[in-house]
Amino acid sequence: MFTEVAAMVVVAVFIWAYQTTKPPPPKLCGSPNGPPVTSPRIRLSDGRYLSYKERGVPKEKAKYKVIISHGFNSSKDLYIPLSQGQLDDLDVYVVTYDRAGYGESDPNPKRSVKSDAFDIQELADQLQLGPKLAGVALVSPVINLWWSSLPSKLSNEAFTKLLLRDQWGFLIAHHAPKLFWMLQNWLPSSSMMSLKEFMERNPQVYNKSDREIFMKMSQIPSTDAHKVQQQGVYESLYRDILVFCGKWEFDPTELKNGFSDGEGFVHLWQGDEDGMAPVELQRSISQKLPWIRYHEVPGGGHLIIHDSVYCEAIFKALLVGEEQSFM
Repeated sequence: MFTEVAAMVVVAVFIWAYQTTKPPPPKLCGSPNGPPVTSPRIRLSDGRYLSYKERGVPKEKAKYKVIISHGFNSSKDLYIPLSQGQLDDLDVYVVTYDRAGYGESDPNPKRSVKSDAFDIQELADQLQLGPKLAGVALVSPVINLWWSSLPSKLSNEAFTKLLLRDQWGFLIAHHAPKLFWMLQNWLPSSSMMSLKEFMERNPQVYNKSDREIFMKMSQIPSTDAHKVQQQGVYESLYRDILVFCGKWEFDPTELKNGFSDGEGFVHLWQGDEDGMAPVELQRSISQKLPWIRYHEVPGGGHLIIHDSVYCEAIFKALLVGEEQSFM
């Protein structure tokens, strides 16, 4: 009798463990029980749908065409602090899109750094934006602390500056990704919070500039904020962290210049008071890759892309090569 009870307990524990490690199924947009499809979408080669939003000058008339990839816990409806008049003056067509699992874009169970890049390529091809890439702007990009060529001292210092719960979360995501869902339910990462909640609980991460930018953003009505995670938090935020902290197939600090013909440039924009992406690591990367045009913003935080002055400078540097000093 005792053996049978013990066996039943063991089976129950295994069932519970399996259920807690397995995330819930996504709520696909357009499915019977899922959210509605309200935006234009393209169908990718693997059958998934990718949602997008167009702004600025009509693409048939625009001199320049820009694809913007949103950040963590955001969507194609991200705030771009440029008026229609400014976009007209720049003669630019802008398309933003929901990355896989966000907003109205289908989740990708095989999502990786490579698949994310191919999604952008397919979007450009299907919207007929042109035959080649003419430039790239990276704004406050996060860094995988496990890239092998990063100075270990800088990586360790950056890791220890993370909140303790995020240290544990990133370690699990990197070394035991299959357990990430279960363990995050017990020890939730601060990354799962809304920007407002995170800023309130961790004011030391965002500087004065970030807080001022956030106050301006919070005054702008947003009717689509609820769509960011509507297909499931696992398919959006959790997969983002798993890809970001995962084992990449390449080390970005070892990349060769893709614009060696001089017909394009890669720009890296970084605030020197960014509490999310350490400026010391960005400086190290820009030194390893001297072909990158590095722009460091004094007093800038993590949200510089949402500041109208910096955003316009980023567009002008990318499109017409106009360099603006903020020193």
